Amino acid sequence: MARPGVGTEGAPAVLLIRVRFAFDEDQEQLRAAARGFLAAHSSPARVRAAMATDAGWDAAVWRRIGAELGWPAVIIPEAYGGIGLGFVELVALMEEMGATLLCAPFFSSVCLGASALLAAGTEEQKQAYLPGIAAGETTATLAWSEPGGRRPDAGAIAAVAERRGEGFRLRGTKSYVVDGHTAGVLIVAARAPGSAGADGVSLFVLPADTPGVGRRLLPTMDQTRKLAAVTLADVAVPATALMGAEGGGWPALARTLDRAAVALAAEQVGGAGRCLDLSVAYAKERVQFGRPIGSFQAIKHKCADMLLLVESARSAAYYAGWAVSVDDPEVPVLAALARAYCSDAYFRCAAEAIQIHGGVGFTWEYDVHLYFKRAHASAVLLGDASHHRERVARALGLGEGGA
Repeated sequence: MARPGVGTEGAPAVLLIRVRFAFDEDQEQLRAAARGFLAAHSSPARVRAAMATDAGWDAAVWRRIGAELGWPAVIIPEAYGGIGLGFVELVALMEEMGATLLCAPFFSSVCLGASALLAAGTEEQKQAYLPGIAAGETTATLAWSEPGGRRPDAGAIAAVAERRGEGFRLRGTKSYVVDGHTAGVLIVAARAPGSAGADGVSLFVLPADTPGVGRRLLPTMDQTRKLAAVTLADVAVPATALMGAEGGGWPALARTLDRAAVALAAEQVGGAGRCLDLSVAYAKERVQFGRPIGSFQAIKHKCADMLLLVESARSAAYYAGWAVSVDDPEVPVLAALARAYCSDAYFRCAAEAIQIHGGVGFTWEYDVHLYFKRAHASAVLLGDASHHRERVARALGLGEGGA
């Protein structure tokens, strides 16, 4: 992607930006190839079949994604078996995946698992796990959230990591773990006994079949992305499972969650765009009172508003993706801005798509209800829009409190 032009004179902590984005030729080819593959292998019929399984994804399709397409290797450096393209390419892929509701452990393994390993893993841990993730042979996920809430806040981490001899014992319960029931590798956030806030938080990487680890699939509205609860019943892990410095894991975890938030924002853009496409197509073919419903002002203005939401969300996600790719110091606030706006845009587009389709929008035969459910579920994944608006407000110098 070409570097966007940015005007910053007199700008506050949050940049006011005018951006014209352009993917380069290689990135456009990646997008086109992804679009073609997903049209065939993440069609509505394939999505419905995958979401009906306990795993939630088709192992054969995932093997092709890893072995033939190399998508899991996109952000992984060549030194660890990846192809090292960068975050802009990841954003491009996530948008296409969101448009087709791809059922696969990509977000969990790449945007969460691999990203956490790159941010906090030791050289030995990277060599041990990243090549398998890059090849699509190893699935991984990040277990950070607790049953009490989904906001990515250091103080909310309650699982305990206690020193025992040469290793650690992990105790607690993690919830809303993306693909946690099938992942082969878990990256767990836990804290030292008696610690609070960001101090004392550590990250650990361990095989999911480690004795004492329990996993349970959670009933959720959106069956296209499975979530699980992970219990840690006095799980013994060696010192080599510790990622980085003991008690110093929060900065790397926060970095990982910000980058995952940008990837999720791009996925939401893809979903919102598909809601618009489905609505326009239906408005052209559905006839009432002797004319297509798209000719009525109420319907066509809804579609126009949806287009504005999609394009604005796309700009926010693309800019945040570019910022990650160059390690811009504004990434935390840009990630929050993109997540807040893209979450709202996706949910509003999905809700409008239901309205435009009328009663049939909620029926199983039509696809819009699947996008509505994904929009609803992803709106609270990695923190809801309200949480991210608070982050943007703090960057503007506005403190907490008020009536």
